[in-house]
Amino acid sequence: MVDEIKEMEDKQVPKGRIDLVGCGRLGLRIGINLMQVHRGGPKVIGAFDGQKIDGGDVIFTLLGAEVGKSKPEFLKQICTHNPDFRKVLSYSEYISEKNIDLLEGDVVIIVIAGGDTIPTAAKIIKHAQRRGARTIGTAGIFGFGNENIEIKDISEYDDSNPAIQELRKEGIRQNHLILTTHKLIRDNEPVTPYTLDEVAKTITINALKLLREQNDKDINS
Repeated sequence: MVDEIKEMEDKQVPKGRIDLVGCGRLGLRIGINLMQVHRGGPKVIGAFDGQKIDGGDVIFTLLGAEVGKSKPEFLKQICTHNPDFRKVLSYSEYISEKNIDLLEGDVVIIVIAGGDTIPTAAKIIKHAQRRGARTIGTAGIFGFGNENIEIKDISEYDDSNPAIQELRKEGIRQNHLILTTHKLIRDNEPVTPYTLDEVAKTITINALKLLREQNDKDINS
């Protein structure tokens, strides 16, 4: 019995890689969640963002971050695991066509914000799909904190969400998970820390499930 338990424990070790494109208020939360996973989860977390921490990034400064520090570098700093067990690879740059090959994750989480992010997200999704990776993104996460969070494949949504419409115009029509609160900037509602906590939780859960599927696929191939 002891040997059987030991064998099961040996199988429940970090495997694979999850890339996190965007390390802002939401990305930081997801990254911390992934770091804390026990008995599984990713061995490598790739963190991508060209932004630096400013005084408005309260969740960063509460955790001891210095203003002006790279956001991915801070995520790497707070990962205190032995790197042989789990590590964060920090890329202090925005993803573009020039560096998109840096994305090597089995699962790619896209949580970039500000301006028209749809074309960049579409390029990332297409690149990931060509590699056989799985992807998760968002399409509106505004709200006070008691919204119904929905996550499903892009093919399952109707055309009422303009962000989803724009992704479809870019050629993303299936095999991409989208999370939304069904509240957009046009609804004139804030993005509260309560919403971000719940969104990060839901994305983490689904990313881990996708990673397990990817790891199982590699074992069986």
